Amino acid sequence: MRNYLQILLQEAINKINQDGEISLPSLPTIRIERSRSSEHGDFASPVALGLARVCGRNPRQLAQRLVSCLPPSEKVESAVVAGAGFINFFMTARAFQGEIPEILAQGNRYGCATIGEGRPVQIEFVSANPTGPLHIGHGRGAAYGASVAALLEAIGYAVHREYYVNDAGRQMDILATSVWLRYLELCGEEIPFPSAGYRGDYIWDIAASLRREESNAYRASREEVMGSGTSDNDDQEAHIDALVGTAKALLGKDRYQIVMNRALAMLLNDIRDDLGHFGVHFDHWYHERRLVENSAVDLAVRSLDEAGYVYEQDGARWFRSTAFGDEKDRVLVRENGQTTYFASDVAYHLGKLERGFQKLIDVWGADHHGYVARLKAALQALGKDPSSLAILLVQFVSLFRGKERLPMSTRSGEFITLRQLRKEVGRDAARFFFIMRKHDQHLDFDLELAKSQSADNPVYYIQYAYARICSVLRQLGEKGYLWDRRQGEQNLHRLCEPHELTLLKSLSRYPEVVESAAVEHAPHQVAFFLRELANDFHAYYNAHTFLVEEDSMRNARLALIIATRQVVRNGLDLLGVSAPDTM
Repeated sequence: MRNYLQILLQEAINKINQDGEISLPSLPTIRIERSRSSEHGDFASPVALGLARVCGRNPRQLAQRLVSCLPPSEKVESAVVAGAGFINFFMTARAFQGEIPEILAQGNRYGCATIGEGRPVQIEFVSANPTGPLHIGHGRGAAYGASVAALLEAIGYAVHREYYVNDAGRQMDILATSVWLRYLELCGEEIPFPSAGYRGDYIWDIAASLRREESNAYRASREEVMGSGTSDNDDQEAHIDALVGTAKALLGKDRYQIVMNRALAMLLNDIRDDLGHFGVHFDHWYHERRLVENSAVDLAVRSLDEAGYVYEQDGARWFRSTAFGDEKDRVLVRENGQTTYFASDVAYHLGKLERGFQKLIDVWGADHHGYVARLKAALQALGKDPSSLAILLVQFVSLFRGKERLPMSTRSGEFITLRQLRKEVGRDAARFFFIMRKHDQHLDFDLELAKSQSADNPVYYIQYAYARICSVLRQLGEKGYLWDRRQGEQNLHRLCEPHELTLLKSLSRYPEVVESAAVEHAPHQVAFFLRELANDFHAYYNAHTFLVEEDSMRNARLALIIATRQVVRNGLDLLGVSAPDTM
C-alpha cells in the first residue's frame, strides 16, 4: 500500500514540476509512514518538507498543492495537510479489503520482497567453542541469528549461514588434556584434576568412550603425569599449560591428536544434534584449522605488515588499530611466536570477502564487544570497506521460575544447557522467547510463563489464533459447507464491521514489518506484530460468528480469517516456530 501512495504522490510531483511551479534536478525519494494515531489518518508523508527545502517554497503551501494534484483513487478517502507540511492519508475500507486476494494468491510468499536483489550475504552465528554443550546464551544467539537469516532471505538476499568452529589453539589443548586426565582416572590413576580444566560430565562421557575403545593404550602413571612440578596452588593457568605439555609428550603427536579429534567430533556432533532439534541449520561449518593449514593467518599478518600497520614491541608483533579509531593497538603474534585469536579473526573475515560475500554479519555474545572496533580497523587497513561487516551483539539471558531467579551454573562446572531448556519449555517457546526482546537488551526468561497455556504466554496466544482458525475450517466441513473463495473475494466489501476493519489493517502491515525487521536485523518486530495480530483476531472471533447462513457473508469472512491464518503462519515460519492445527 505504501508503494501505491508513492505512485500517487509521484504523479502529483510530476504535474507541478511539468507545469513549472517547481524545478527539480532529480526526482525525490518519497517516504510513506504508518500514522501512529488514527486521528492522523492511516499513512503520512513528509515529502513536501524535503521538496520545500530544495525549491525554496513554503512546505505547508507546497503540501496543499500536492494534495490538490493527487489523481482520483478509490483507495484514498481523503488526503489532508497537517502540521508544518505533512500529508496525511485516510484510506477507504476497500484499500484494506483489497489486500486479502493478494495474501491468498501469494500464500507463503506474502510479505516477501526483492530488496536484496539476490546479493550474497553471509551470516555467522552461534560459533560456540566446541569444548562443551550449548548453553542458553548460545540458544539466544542461535534463535536470533536464524531469524535474521530468514528475514534477509524473505526480502531477497542470497543468505549463507555459517558456523565457525574454533578447533585450533589453546582451548582445544585444554579440552584434549581434560579428556585424557579423566580417562586416566577411569584407568585407576588417582590424579588431582586441574581447576582450569573442563569439568563437566560430558568430559567423563568422552573419556569413557576412549577407555572402551582403547582400553589402557593411552594410560600413564600418576608419577609420570605429576612430574611437571607445578600445581594449582602455584598458578592455575601455568599448571594446565604444564599438563598440556605433559600430555603431548607422553602420548606423542599421533595419539594426542586422536584424543583431541575424538573430543572435537563428539562435541560437534552433539552441537549439530542440539541445533537441529532447535530448528537451526547451517550451510557450512568452517574449521579454524583450515586457516592454519593454508597459512591464511600468516598471510593476513603479512598483508597488514605490508600495508604499514604492524610493528614489533616487547617481542610481540602489534597491529596499529589506533590509526583507525580503536582505543589501543592489538597483538597479532605473541612473544612466543603464536598468533592470537584476533589474527585468526582477521584472516577468517578477509577470506569471507574473498569468497564473494558482499555483506558480512556476525552474531556474537555481548562479552565480545571489545573485538568490534579492532576487526573493522583491520579490514579498513587491508583496503576493505568496514561497513561491509555488521557485528550484532546479543545480550545475556537470566532464567526465572516465576519470581525466583535460577543459578546459571554450579561450582562443578555444570550449567543450564540449551537442551535442558528445550526439553522443559519446548522448541517453540524457547525460539519465540529468545527473540521477544531486542538483541542488545538483557533478557529475563520466565520458564513458568513459557510453559503456561494462557493469553499471558505470547507464543501460546499466537498459536492459539492459528489453531482456532483451523477449528473453524473443520467446523465448516462438519456443517456441510464448502468455502467458495471466488464468492468470498467478490464480497469483501461487506467486511466493514469495526473488528473486521481493524484486522484488515493489521494484515496489511505485515510486508512493512518484514522489511523493517530484516533491514534493522530486528526479528522482535515480527514477534510484536504477531502478538497484536492474534489479539485482533481473538477479538473478532469473540464478537462475530463466521459460519453464518448467508453464503456471501460467510465466504467473505472465511476469506478474511484464512488470510489471517496465512499471515500468522508466515510470521511464525520466520521465527522458527510451528503453527499447530490443534491445541
